Amino acid sequence: MSDYEIETREWWAQQWIDLLEKSRFKKRLERARNYAMQGNVLSIEFKGAKVLAKVQGTAPEPYQVSLSLDPFTDEQWGYTIETMSERAIFSAQLLAGEMPPNIEEVFTANGLSVFPFTLSEVHSRCSCPDKEIPCKHIGAVYYQLGDRFSEDPFVIFQLRGRTKEQIIDVLRKLRGGGDVVSQPEITDAPVSEPPRQPTPINIEQFWQYNEPLDSSLVVIAPPSGDTILDVLGPIPLGDKKASDSQRVMQYLDAIYKAVSQQSMLSAMNVEGS
Repeated sequence: MSDYEIETREWWAQQWIDLLEKSRFKKRLERARNYAMQGNVLSIEFKGAKVLAKVQGTAPEPYQVSLSLDPFTDEQWGYTIETMSERAIFSAQLLAGEMPPNIEEVFTANGLSVFPFTLSEVHSRCSCPDKEIPCKHIGAVYYQLGDRFSEDPFVIFQLRGRTKEQIIDVLRKLRGGGDVVSQPEITDAPVSEPPRQPTPINIEQFWQYNEPLDSSLVVIAPPSGDTILDVLGPIPLGDKKASDSQRVMQYLDAIYKAVSQQSMLSAMNVEGS
């Protein structure tokens, strides 16, 4: 059994891999997994919304592989990102670089699907002589993209025509109430941006935040994990008996628990009994 068969992936990466592994080319997929694991995929890069890769096969020169999905239009992306911004938890997770588990609801609400339903929706080509699609070189790139998805869930969005920076920029503007400028689709031409000037920091106001927090983004939870007492271990008391040290630790532990409980009550605006 290969690492690709036993590895635990995030759900969005697994959904991408499952689409490939539902195909009938079992032997070919086994060779594709081996290619991906053994480093035969020499490079993967985006040119616009298309993936271009080089895969070393049995020939001296590596094969050229391309892979793409049908990108969404500006209007479709505009509606979709606006829907994302209306749900605070979606915005919070995406801005943190995480993929919400029910993100597909946002796309289906706008008549779209971010993930392809069938392998035929993935447009792929390879310069190798094998006429079957997917060949083992395309399959190897497909597996490697699954790993990319695990590291960065926004890669699937880029295949649909929007980069991580574009999505986050619009989300921040919508959540902040600013004017949103329509984001263009990804093009093949490189985009040059003027260097950003650093914002001066006012030390006196650094820790101040005068805007109300979105209640759906604030979670009050009891402390978990080791306390400083667990880290330090028993307190040495010189010539005192071990039982004395244990009583001191129990006393301090009781104080920590009382302080934690009172902090929770204060955070929830509840008076302690």
